[in-house]
Amino acid sequence: MSAPANITWHDANQRYLTGALAELRAELEKLFSQNDSRSGHESNGQTAPERMEWTFSRAPALESICSLFELSNFERKVLLMCAGAEMDARFPALYATGQKDAHRIQPTFSLALSAFPEAHWSALSPSRPLRRWHLVEVTAGETLATSSLRIQERILHYLAGVHGLDERLQALVRPIPEPGPLAPSHLATAENIAAAWSRASRESALPIVQLCGGATAPKREIAAAASAMIGLQLHAIAAWSLPHAASEIEMLLRLWEREAVLNSSALLLECDDENQEALPATAISWLMESIRCPLMVSTRNARKSSHRSIALFEVENPTRSEQAQLWEGALQAIFPQLNGKLEAVVSQFNLGPAAIQSAALQADINLSGSRPAEEQESAEAFSQGLWDACRIQARPRLEGLAQRIEPAATWGELVLPENQKQVLGQIAVHVRQRTKVYQTWGFASKGSRGLGISALFAGPSGTGKTMAAEVLAHELRLDLYRIDLSQVVSKYIGETEKNLRRVFDAADEGAAVLLFDEADALFGKRSEVKDSHDRYANIEVSYLLQRMEAYRGLAILTTNRKSALDPAFLRRIRFVVDFPFPEAAQRAEIWRRVFPQATPTAGLKIEHLAKLHAAGGHIRNIAMGAAFLAADAGEPVGMPHLLRSARSEFAKMDKPLPDAEVAGWT
Repeated sequence: MSAPANITWHDANQRYLTGALAELRAELEKLFSQNDSRSGHESNGQTAPERMEWTFSRAPALESICSLFELSNFERKVLLMCAGAEMDARFPALYATGQKDAHRIQPTFSLALSAFPEAHWSALSPSRPLRRWHLVEVTAGETLATSSLRIQERILHYLAGVHGLDERLQALVRPIPEPGPLAPSHLATAENIAAAWSRASRESALPIVQLCGGATAPKREIAAAASAMIGLQLHAIAAWSLPHAASEIEMLLRLWEREAVLNSSALLLECDDENQEALPATAISWLMESIRCPLMVSTRNARKSSHRSIALFEVENPTRSEQAQLWEGALQAIFPQLNGKLEAVVSQFNLGPAAIQSAALQADINLSGSRPAEEQESAEAFSQGLWDACRIQARPRLEGLAQRIEPAATWGELVLPENQKQVLGQIAVHVRQRTKVYQTWGFASKGSRGLGISALFAGPSGTGKTMAAEVLAHELRLDLYRIDLSQVVSKYIGETEKNLRRVFDAADEGAAVLLFDEADALFGKRSEVKDSHDRYANIEVSYLLQRMEAYRGLAILTTNRKSALDPAFLRRIRFVVDFPFPEAAQRAEIWRRVFPQATPTAGLKIEHLAKLHAAGGHIRNIAMGAAFLAADAGEPVGMPHLLRSARSEFAKMDKPLPDAEVAGWT
């Protein structure tokens, strides 16, 4: 029997399966009618249907399973017996007849052994395909042979031509679609992976491909592209979701390996979690050592394997020139006027393809409906919106590692001696012009060491160190993140470097301004190495300075005790700014600027306020406290409110409020 010319594969597959079940049913009916003449059961006269001629290049699902899992003819019939119980209402009654029990309507292994001459006992052993690959399940019974057999649901759907993950995998594994065009450097990596697997498939077992680095999204795209090149569909599983129990890991392995065979799939194990120590290391190792199907591992640092060969590939975001091309492609349909004018964005932000597309779309959404009339103004507004959209794209990885400070302070609010202001201005110039000096003018070709822009802000508490960092971030229109080094430093060897690495890796995409507060927790006079703790303390400091020297953005350290820092460390920091305790004239200027224009004041005596020996941070606290007191009293801020607030502020510092310094405040 030949199939109609216009039939689809799914229709043909259904007819093929129906025919195979009809053949099996006819064979069983003939057998049971011969073996049980006392029951009065006779053949209904039907003959086995003529097999349909298969004309498709893709095999029927039944034959695919038999070929993929190397089923014997007997195992094929056992699988069909189980499928018939689910798909044809005539099979259950037939099984009851064959087993001479009206309640036993499921096939059993003993029934199959007695029905087919090619039967072999090994078919139901755990090492054979039916049970190893969970094609059929054995329900509880008195003996193995008399236990009911059921086809596994995923296999039943596959036989019917319906594809989809096993429901036990759906909560763990997700499909990764084939990406769009890749950057040339990423395409080359994908081609190398595909070539490595193609060579290995002819010679030996596939090596485990490890994609190392901090750029998570590009690794996923490269993995999907490499899989597609050799005809595989990529699925991903997060390492943190792996089960811990050995039996559960083994079940996951079997289910996935079966899925990889059925759907020609590769697996991407994603181990990129920031807190890698929390990942189930044993489960990851077990999976890597035991899995026997194409596996890629996305990880920040290479993972060892005792018995499997490893192919390592370092993956970073696209190169600067590639990012420029991606930006032009993303803006072509949105705002082509900016093409060729994106040097500032490309030099500042280190984004992958997906983030670039998202930033362009976000900028377009933010500006739509409010575009300025003039084209020049429109281009400027879109450029600013694009910059802010890039900042947002670069934030997520840092949010859980550091405190983001909204930089609102401006140069006008910063009261410092002129020399210090000039140094801060130089810092801003270095950040703005680093691409021109390093790349266009070639300084980067002389070596990468020392290209990071680092600064040390030293001075007593409250003298404006954090405000100066805010001013710089506001001037440069960059995010400011505060990292408390006293929380980063760990007593456990190696942990401090891991914490610092996570911060710098996360900050790299947006080159945000990093403010490392409480540097005294890590820095100090370099002492003689008397034990391992001294040696590792010096290693921690060296690691921080090394990352600061290589960081694309601005990294700032703050300290209250500059004298405690080793001069050898200070030489590796580009800018050092001393924040002196403000003198009377500077304190007077701080008092003049501390109140917002909307705050009502009355009778303030600036010359008397300036006599109080308080740094700018404490002055701000006193002013805000006085504002609350005045608001509660329904009065403008006056000297009595400031006096009460000053007493509270000094009490908080466990310092007496000198009467001579507050004379004339009332």
